[in-house]
Amino acid sequence: MKGKVYLVGAGPGDPDLLMLKAAKILGRAEVVLHDDLVSTEILKLISASARVQNVGKRCGQAHFSQEEIHSRMVTFANEGLTVVRLKGGDPMLYGRTGEEMDALRRAGIEFEVVPGISAVFGAAAAARIPLTDRRIASKVMILSNHLCNGEDALIESNSISTDTTVVVYMPGADYAALATKFCAAGFNPQTRCLVVSSATTQHQRLHISSLEKLAATPNLPAPVLLIAGDVVGHPTDSECPAEIVRTSIDSLGRLS
Repeated sequence: MKGKVYLVGAGPGDPDLLMLKAAKILGRAEVVLHDDLVSTEILKLISASARVQNVGKRCGQAHFSQEEIHSRMVTFANEGLTVVRLKGGDPMLYGRTGEEMDALRRAGIEFEVVPGISAVFGAAAAARIPLTDRRIASKVMILSNHLCNGEDALIESNSISTDTTVVVYMPGADYAALATKFCAAGFNPQTRCLVVSSATTQHQRLHISSLEKLAATPNLPAPVLLIAGDVVGHPTDSECPAEIVRTSIDSLGRLS
């Protein structure tokens, strides 16, 4: 009798933001293969009898290759075990879930996807900025600045309208180049930006800037994402969480 694999989203880090269904599955899992970014608090929810392995990738370093992860999921499921592939954020967004589902299909393994809160939604909530606002932003563009071949993401000239909120996962350290791409794509240099490190966790840091000043952004620890668009400029000083105001004043002077 074959087991089953659950592809589970662990959310952005705060254990209180973990889906109830995900928590229940972790409590009865027999094997958990987790990403490196899954928080310790969430790992504590795993059954004490489960076999737990860190199969994550950080800064180009991998504990296991993607093919080895596929092999382990299939092998454990073929042994009749309940397997959880635990991923940060939502498994369907930059999580290689498509490849893993294909591997499970080829092996004839039953699987289920359990969604999680993606980091961008945690970051927007923490900063109290809407990703869309009918007055200024009707579109959201989500992209990664790190492609599987190691190249930076390409943004076509004049491809971004001013009513778009752009979200960049893994923006990298070259903020000057990213700002240049955004301006060439249609954004004004004064467009506001929010850089978020470790969204929703106790180590969360938020930094407000603009495209023309983005190069001066401090080097915040990964995981980092960037939100750019007029929605970032919507809150006033008094509406912003204290940590945003504090970081912004330190780096840029008083918010305008």
